[in-house]
Amino acid sequence: MSPALMRVLRVVVLLSAVRGAPLATVTLPPVILEPVPLEPVPVPSEPVRVDSGADQNISIPINTEQQQQQQQVSLDVDVMLTGELNPNHYPARRAAQVVLHHLNTRYGSPYWWGALRQVHKATAEALGDSGRKYSLEVTLQDQISGTKETCTAEVVFPGGPAGGPPQVTTSYEGKSEINTQAQEEALYNQYNTSQNLLSGHNLPDSYGHVAPGMEPFWHLGGVASSFVMLKESSENTLYNMAQVVSVTQLATENNQLRFNYDVLLHEMVSQEIIHWKLLASWSPQEGVKASQMELLPKCHHCEPPQEH
Repeated sequence: MSPALMRVLRVVVLLSAVRGAPLATVTLPPVILEPVPLEPVPVPSEPVRVDSGADQNISIPINTEQQQQQQQVSLDVDVMLTGELNPNHYPARRAAQVVLHHLNTRYGSPYWWGALRQVHKATAEALGDSGRKYSLEVTLQDQISGTKETCTAEVVFPGGPAGGPPQVTTSYEGKSEINTQAQEEALYNQYNTSQNLLSGHNLPDSYGHVAPGMEPFWHLGGVASSFVMLKESSENTLYNMAQVVSVTQLATENNQLRFNYDVLLHEMVSQEIIHWKLLASWSPQEGVKASQMELLPKCHHCEPPQEH
């Protein structure tokens, strides 16, 4: 007999005893209890520690999809930034782009302007407080002649609050297969003796066109921009030059042709267009120098360059 029926019978007996009535026979209908199906409870695999407010913690199993995604992202970041890297992914290509800017500042001219063609291999190594080192094998291409060359390089992004520009060492030895000396001498002589100082705008224009006579000064602006991009580069940036807004020749000084450049740089991670003013100088003997670099107010009407 169930506990519920026993309680009913006790009540009946007590009432009968109090009122002096004889005991009555109570007939109750049978009670049929159907089993209630229970849903299976999933057993999670990841425990999480929850503070109970006492001196000990209670372990409660939990395993949500969001937690799994966060763990996977964290794992991907760790794999991405240490050891062997995917040559096509951002961390490897950012470091390789720094190598390109470094080589442009050393070997660039109106007739040699490098571009990153391919990253073949890349590894990253943490250096503790000193930063992070990337070891790379890359192919560079001269945008003017189309000549390609493969080299190895190391890029160290300094750590700590001081930071600083990345440090680059490379096996690249210069324009070994290209001789542009005659072209450079002719261009230098033409603009060193000219009474009319050069000026130009929008290189390239909105259609991707550059007038043939202005191409060397577009290349020169790209090389000069590499001085800024090398200085500003970090593990979280990827810079390209978008456009020479304007170029104006100044009077020759110390046998150097001098130019004021306004350039737009495309920071591809943030998709920002950044406006810089440069004072660049060049001669065939001394190469390209950028002696002054000034960040101008943000260009709100500028948009990332279109592919042509």
